[in-house]
Amino acid sequence: SMGKPVVASIHGFAVANGAGLLAAADFAIVAEGTKIGTSAINVGLLCSGPIIPLSYSLSKKKALEMLLSGDMIDAEEAERLGIINRVVSLERLDEETRAFANKFIDKSPVAVRLGKKFYYEMMDMTFRQKFVLADEVFTRLCMTDDAREGVSAFLEKRKPEWKGR
Repeated sequence: SMGKPVVASIHGFAVANGAGLLAAADFAIVAEGTKIGTSAINVGLLCSGPIIPLSYSLSKKKALEMLLSGDMIDAEEAERLGIINRVVSLERLDEETRAFANKFIDKSPVAVRLGKKFYYEMMDMTFRQKFVLADEVFTRLCMTDDAREGVSAFLEKRKPEWKGR
């Protein structure tokens, strides 16, 4: 429910609730060698909470495998599966995470906020409902000061000065 994008920066291990937090973040930048897993099954428990956000990034078969096997996956496999955005060296983790997060700073705060809200709202909707919501969101954005500024800046070949309205 946060209006701004949440970018996770992870190194070492993201296990059990740590894996859930990684998956619940909007984006994740992970250092090489990091291990990710839902390992509670190994002690007779389940990572029932963490598997919920993970299941939105994984196929049913892979989510169920992670939940029931307790196996760890490495950062490269997590990137291949779509759980994370980037794998970087540990030495560059902070720099790369900041650079990734800075992509959103140069965008209209209104568009970023509404875009994030739209994405999470439409996830559980039917195909047709998603388009109805998309039209509503686009219409609202078209009426903002930031949209007017963005179009003007584009036409005038200058950088926009966002007002956040």
